[in-house]
Amino acid sequence: MSAPVSTSGESERARVLSLLRAFGWNATSFQVLEQGWRYWFEPGGCVAYVDTGRAWVAAGAPLAAERDMARVAAGFVQAARAEGRSALFFATEERFVAQTDYAALLIGEQPLWDPQHWVRSLEHNASLREQLRRARAKGVSVQSVRAGELEPGTPLRQALERLIREWLCAKPMPPMGFLVRVDPFQLMTERRLFVARRGHRAGSSDEGAGDGEQDVVGFAAVIPVYARQGWFLEDLIRSARAPNGTTELLVDAAMRDAAALGSRYLTLGLSPLAGPVSRPLRWASKYSAGLYDFRGVRAFKSKFRPVLWSPIYLSHPRDRSAALALYHSLSAFAQRGLWSYGLSTLLRGPDMVLRGLALLLLPWSVLLACLNVAWWFPRAWMQWAWIAFDLALALLLLVLTRRFRRWLSRLLVGLVLADTLLTGIQAAVFNLPRIQSLSAAIGVLVGVLAPAFASLVLLSSHRRLSALAHSSEKGVKLVPTS
Repeated sequence: MSAPVSTSGESERARVLSLLRAFGWNATSFQVLEQGWRYWFEPGGCVAYVDTGRAWVAAGAPLAAERDMARVAAGFVQAARAEGRSALFFATEERFVAQTDYAALLIGEQPLWDPQHWVRSLEHNASLREQLRRARAKGVSVQSVRAGELEPGTPLRQALERLIREWLCAKPMPPMGFLVRVDPFQLMTERRLFVARRGHRAGSSDEGAGDGEQDVVGFAAVIPVYARQGWFLEDLIRSARAPNGTTELLVDAAMRDAAALGSRYLTLGLSPLAGPVSRPLRWASKYSAGLYDFRGVRAFKSKFRPVLWSPIYLSHPRDRSAALALYHSLSAFAQRGLWSYGLSTLLRGPDMVLRGLALLLLPWSVLLACLNVAWWFPRAWMQWAWIAFDLALALLLLVLTRRFRRWLSRLLVGLVLADTLLTGIQAAVFNLPRIQSLSAAIGVLVGVLAPAFASLVLLSSHRRLSALAHSSEKGVKLVPTS
């Protein structure tokens, strides 16, 4: 039985790269050369995975010849169980499903294009041509960049790093790992990278541009899918100040480049929970839209009119439940544990959390109205003052979630901090000496911790969105982003 191998040595990565060039068929296959992966080797193949502590979560199918995939996968599952771990394969395609006897849960679809037909398809897509025209009219142009231009410390590298930080800051959720880590600077000689600039003439030299790198408004990072002689557009990132049509211009550049290289395969990657997924996953798509716009991602990719949508699966041994496999997959993306990631998301203050705080203030106000005035409040008028304050706070929070305004966010942070301070003083001076039961103690504790938690959420949200509003130069709309 083979043992897992650390990613620390360059020799292991070179070995994996050799296998990728021979057997890298999955769209995500090249991503296993990025940071954070472990490798399990078997004669004739390899599986790249992350260890969550409870499971080995593999990235797609094994890197092996089609006839050997089932054997290598079975060895990987056996090795994981010997280490007390479950094993599963995330983002597998139909070829792997057909070759193995594992359960396959549909988790979404990925769009596919033949770049050789791109220009012809564009001729019949008036709305997309208009988006391209609008971006060009605003002075946006796209150029392919060489690896040497992206060495650490170069102006272009610094501009792209700033853009990545801005883009991640705009997300409702903290950055994830596994197959969605943003790191376009690994193995640049194997990638293709396209940069969108505003006011930068196509074909002009970067040398002597001075501050010209500040006009970077987007980029697309494309990685190879060796066994298909194709490409996966892994990262497509635009600035908040980028003109409409910038991302479309980047996709167009990647398509034309792939066509020039003779490729017949290009994908924009998985659209999670798209297609005929199970009912629980449809519910997840609907009710988590405030954190991730599943429908928006599908709609964006659809506008480029793919040739077909290919199903993507989560494959796992049949003696393990699909729910547990999903849990392990989410743990792999979260990197540091789902509970920790969930708390980080709450404290980040996405708009659905702010809406939740606003709505919770309504039953909270009803509860305040039902309390025994003599025990809970030093004066009768204070009860109604707190109720009025909380209702006003709920209204202001809802206003803020419609559109971010720095002054309103700052005001809310100040109000909630004052609420936390005054509640703490009242609890210490008036309520604590009167506590005679466990329920009363719990009530006082909740009364103090609730505004304290809300103040942390609002402060974090204010800092994040203020920085983003400053970079976009015109404020930020609190809508789900993909």
